[in-house]
Amino acid sequence: METTLRFQYDREADILHIDKRPPYAEQESQELEDEIVARLNPETGEVENLEVLFFSTRLLRRDLFELPVSADLRLAGKKGA
Repeated sequence: METTLRFQYDREADILHIDKRPPYAEQESQELEDEIVARLNPETGEVENLEVLFFSTRLLRRDLFELPVSADLRLAGKKGA
């Protein structure tokens, strides 16, 4: 199933949220390298959300920023087409 990614920045907590779907209580959390938290589907283990902690600090450092996940990026189809 194709889905779009939603990006939301929480300025107060300094966390960038990258969501394939809205978070829910049953998701399992796994801390990845470099202060990134993955929220996983409890049945499939699929990554559904990522939380990038201390996001503004990363931008200020001007270091290369990589997410430890693989992606298959394609343009989303138009709705109703």
